[in-house]
Amino acid sequence: MPAPTWNLADLFEAVVDLVGDREAVVTDHERVTYAGLDARANRLAHLLASLGVGPGDRVGVVLRNGSEHLEAVLASYKLRAIPFNVNYRYTENEMRYLLDDARPRVVLHGPELDPAVGPAVEQLTRAGERVTALVGRGPDHEARLGEHPPVRPPVAGRSGDDLYLLYTGGTTGMPKGVEWRHEDILFAALGAAGGVAVAHADAEPPSTPTELVERARRGGIRAVTASPFIHGTAQWVALGTLLAGGTVVTTRSSTFVAADLWDLVEAEAGTVVVIVGDAFGRPLADALTAEPDRWDLGSVVAVVSGGAVLSPAVRDELAAHLPWVAVVDGYGTSETGGQGNAVTWPGQPTTRAARFPLGGHTAVLDEDGTPLLGGIDTGRIGLIARRGHIPLGYRNDPEHTRATFPVIDGERWAVPGDVGRVEDDGTVTLLGRGASCINTGGEKVFPDEVEAVLKAHPDVFDAAVVGVPDDRWGERVAAVVAPRPGRTPSDADLDEHCRAHLAAYKVPRTVVTVAEVRRLPSGKADHAWLRATAAAPTPPRSDETTPRTPS
Repeated sequence: MPAPTWNLADLFEAVVDLVGDREAVVTDHERVTYAGLDARANRLAHLLASLGVGPGDRVGVVLRNGSEHLEAVLASYKLRAIPFNVNYRYTENEMRYLLDDARPRVVLHGPELDPAVGPAVEQLTRAGERVTALVGRGPDHEARLGEHPPVRPPVAGRSGDDLYLLYTGGTTGMPKGVEWRHEDILFAALGAAGGVAVAHADAEPPSTPTELVERARRGGIRAVTASPFIHGTAQWVALGTLLAGGTVVTTRSSTFVAADLWDLVEAEAGTVVVIVGDAFGRPLADALTAEPDRWDLGSVVAVVSGGAVLSPAVRDELAAHLPWVAVVDGYGTSETGGQGNAVTWPGQPTTRAARFPLGGHTAVLDEDGTPLLGGIDTGRIGLIARRGHIPLGYRNDPEHTRATFPVIDGERWAVPGDVGRVEDDGTVTLLGRGASCINTGGEKVFPDEVEAVLKAHPDVFDAAVVGVPDDRWGERVAAVVAPRPGRTPSDADLDEHCRAHLAAYKVPRTVVTVAEVRRLPSGKADHAWLRATAAAPTPPRSDETTPRTPS
């Protein structure tokens, strides 16, 4: 076999040739080796080719976690096609929008998703598109695979310039497709530069594709993914783990149950547990509190959160229950890849907000696009940005591409809108997405900071914060709070707790109590629901006494 390129299919096949007998994927205790995963992906590649899929064509993947999902992604890369993630929870209208934007040649979906996928595909067909909806899991799928050979399809021209496409979660508005080169996503998010905690721990990036493949000999990683592969965090972890010669451990269930995940971690001797923020971290910590002696989790070396930051309270709870484990907050976005890790090391829990040591390709830019420096610009706030290995842009959206990926002093940056404060040691405190910043009487309030304080209250299970219209202040801070079972924190309790940790103007003036804070499968708040719930006719507290002046 010729030397691999910086191409995801090339690299995966080279790892297979090195560690073919090793377990690649475990789904609810069903096991597939690297050689088996490669053979199944080859069969699927031949099937896709028979349906007209070739270089540059897009393949929609609407499948729950499992080897079938990863086979669909790998089969597409083998053909130089472009797989893309489709949320299987989408309504018919959302499905129509995304498929119309992506214009796939084939959509591989679960058998239960015909009602959403079928009409969207029919719409594309009526518009003149050649597209096939294909069930990608189950007996019929297995029968179709059996009709095609397990040998690798002969495809010329694979390179690091082939395209990777990831649709963002769409926390506000419809999702956008972020287009990357294979080489760039490898170094930005899949561990080639050491940026993904579950992949390579090497300090230096590999200088050649062959060097990257050789590192897979070590293996040993058993990454248990709690979130769906249809989201960037889990997809990056899965691909990064496969390229590192490790084992991806997952479940097909789309319902997250903390005890079930700990069962899986114990049974499969997971070494790394990958979650998305407090939506996963809080229930996992609570399960350990309820049954501290139920599980033997001695195999675990790290709990890694990506896609949403862990609140300090949840970080400390996990660290207290698993004192030998590193709790890692991985920071990054669909437009930047991984940008930094904040680690709570064993025996050293911390309650401060996550501070990220940023790598050489990441900076905080001021309003003029000038990088801010720790020690010199301490306390200043700016936009977190990345240069170097960054995406080509958004699919079909040149306007947002120009805005998010500006050229500053001759250098192209990715600036997705996250805001950070520069600290004296060069680290950065993440304050949240600038678009979600609340302007109340001229003062700026970042919801993430307020949410972290609310979640530290012993009676609060989950919380989300948003700005709602206010006749006097323009916006007021509103919180939607889900209490712990059997607890009923009063507004006065929450107010007193917040005032002990926050400036008065940051304290929520409206608190809405709900049974559950609705979140997307990624773990991020459902912003449309959050705004509607927070803006429901609930009289705000009138005890605001601190005068405010515009900043």
